[in-house]
Amino acid sequence: MFDLAILFPSILNGITTGAVYALIALGLTLIYGVLHIINFAHGAALMVALYAVYLLRQHLGIDPYLALPIVVPGMFVLGYALQRLVINHASHGKDENILLVTLGLSIVMENLALLFFKSDTHTIETAYTLTTVPISIGIASAMIALPKLVAFAGALVTSALLLLLVGKTDLGRAIRAVAREKHGARLMGIDVEHVYAMCFGIGLACLGAAACFLLPAYYVNPQVGNGFVLVAFTIVVLGGMGSFVGALLGGLLIGVVESVGGLILGESLGQIGIFLIFIAVLLFRPQGLFGART
Repeated sequence: MFDLAILFPSILNGITTGAVYALIALGLTLIYGVLHIINFAHGAALMVALYAVYLLRQHLGIDPYLALPIVVPGMFVLGYALQRLVINHASHGKDENILLVTLGLSIVMENLALLFFKSDTHTIETAYTLTTVPISIGIASAMIALPKLVAFAGALVTSALLLLLVGKTDLGRAIRAVAREKHGARLMGIDVEHVYAMCFGIGLACLGAAACFLLPAYYVNPQVGNGFVLVAFTIVVLGGMGSFVGALLGGLLIGVVESVGGLILGESLGQIGIFLIFIAVLLFRPQGLFGART
């Protein structure tokens, strides 16, 4: 249908975008895998991280990539505090209350952003924002924006670090124990509330990293997180609730589907394919591609 010279850049663009989608979805997957709740404040938290990167650039002149050591720990502290001081106390141990609390936090964060920043859309300029890099594979070649290439590499590195953390560290073993059986983990001396807060903090730290990789080529406004969180929910369902590998591969797949869909149907209709996949997974494989049947 399309010449390879057109299709290859579209697929490459989808893969680079999908890696960032996967990074956002990994945080959501971690929170669901341990707390067993959907975090409705995930998109609003991404918006907060994007504003943090924007303010650091505008007021202190800090490059978005150099803001990683500031924004990532800052978002971790925010997530830990929200879980330990707000969500844990307001939910009274009931999952339905947690859903309402995270929804309330989302509304509060978005309205605070509207109060302080209005509804204006902000972008930043860097020396490399418009820089492109040639990519060639065999007979196919394409030019890709440098910020997207950095975002792709950064998202993969961050995802690998998260997988190592969960799979190879004492904290990771505690996280997996709590995710499997929290009462048994408590009997073994694991501080379950601390693990919950750590997971929420790590989930938001992933958003901090995603914001640093996104902003050189993206924008921020009070509603910016809504579109991302819808895609992230789709990736979590597609990959399998609680599956890190599923979230990573699902993010790459969704990025390609969105990009190629935009090429075929036009940019405004490019996301139709994402939600068709979402419906198909719910109908034919509700546990996701990498999820186990319960």
